Amino acid sequence: MSFSQMTIKEIIDNHPETRDIFVSNGFEHFKDDAKLNTLGKFLKLETALKNKKFDVDTFVALLEDKVNSNEAAADVTLKKTKTEGAVSMKGLLPCPVRLPILEKIDAYAESEGVSVAYKLEAASIGADWMNAEIRNAESVDSLADIYLSAGFELFFSKSFRDKLHADGSFKNLVETGINARFTDLKLEDPRNILSIVSLVPAVFMLNLEEQGDLPEPKTWADLLRPEYENKVALPVGDFDLFNAILLNIYKDHGIEGVRKLGKCLIRSMHPAEMVKNAGKKVAGKPYITIMPYFFTKMLAGLKTVKVYFPEDGAIVSPVFMLARDKEGVRPLAQAVAGKEIGEILTQKGLFPSTHPEVQNVLPDYAPFKWIGWDFIENNDIDQIIEETMNIFKNS
Repeated sequence: MSFSQMTIKEIIDNHPETRDIFVSNGFEHFKDDAKLNTLGKFLKLETALKNKKFDVDTFVALLEDKVNSNEAAADVTLKKTKTEGAVSMKGLLPCPVRLPILEKIDAYAESEGVSVAYKLEAASIGADWMNAEIRNAESVDSLADIYLSAGFELFFSKSFRDKLHADGSFKNLVETGINARFTDLKLEDPRNILSIVSLVPAVFMLNLEEQGDLPEPKTWADLLRPEYENKVALPVGDFDLFNAILLNIYKDHGIEGVRKLGKCLIRSMHPAEMVKNAGKKVAGKPYITIMPYFFTKMLAGLKTVKVYFPEDGAIVSPVFMLARDKEGVRPLAQAVAGKEIGEILTQKGLFPSTHPEVQNVLPDYAPFKWIGWDFIENNDIDQIIEETMNIFKNS
């Protein structure tokens, strides 16, 4: 049964770890066992969310994120064993889209009569397990057939790309072209190794009650101005997106820009916390919040905030695929990068798809800011991430 059709008591009884999500997102009364055992026994989640004008999909994603974080080791949706002859697939998926994408992969495997062994963890688990596995691999031959992940670490490093390019086993197997919305970004890998299948944008949210005499920032460069010191909340814990922000600031403004970004930080916040605090009086509340576009769904109708894409573009973290060019892999890779999964990405997660036939869920004015392949090819990405993170933390 979907979380949305369960009562709040059913959800908390089955997943006690989700109680914190309710309490911190407008349902403080369910901290009280008596309220949980009476009102919570009959109140369905969907009804409760609609009464508060919360987006159901977004809140359900928060619950799934929490459950996945606690139960990843026992998650029955993970297929950890590579069966002989199977196409192997590993990676991370953002929580809002993980389960529907797994269902699509299962449906594809059944309809095509192919064996697919996959381990696709929730993004909240982190990529350390996968990165360690890849770094410790004896050769390219021992890697999985397909990797699906997000962010810039490891897969965009010069040493790893050089190794893959020299071996030649992995190639961009997607032949559909790029969605017209992203043509100007030039997302195609010049070495034809990786396929960018989706983007995770970072947008600006202003807490208007905290504005005072401050002007509205129009660009990323504006955030570095002295008047915004200690006025900005950043998603530091969302490593994929925050690394993209660090890389772009470093590219455009150098080390000094990274220092200024560190000085503007008032606090690091999880996006769910950003949403929770948006309509409340909270001590130390930031004027500017940088957040994943996905979480703006929960802000609909809130008049005390303003959400927009900066004029120089929402910085994006890539959702990408690395696929081995061998028999049996190409059809699955093309299905993963296909229209159906692209529609899940944009409709369930507000992660715009690069598939040309997908109608992405975006406002009319939605520019994007991509780091660019020239920068990736001419720099040691992993080293820059490590150095800029240290500078940011010590600013």
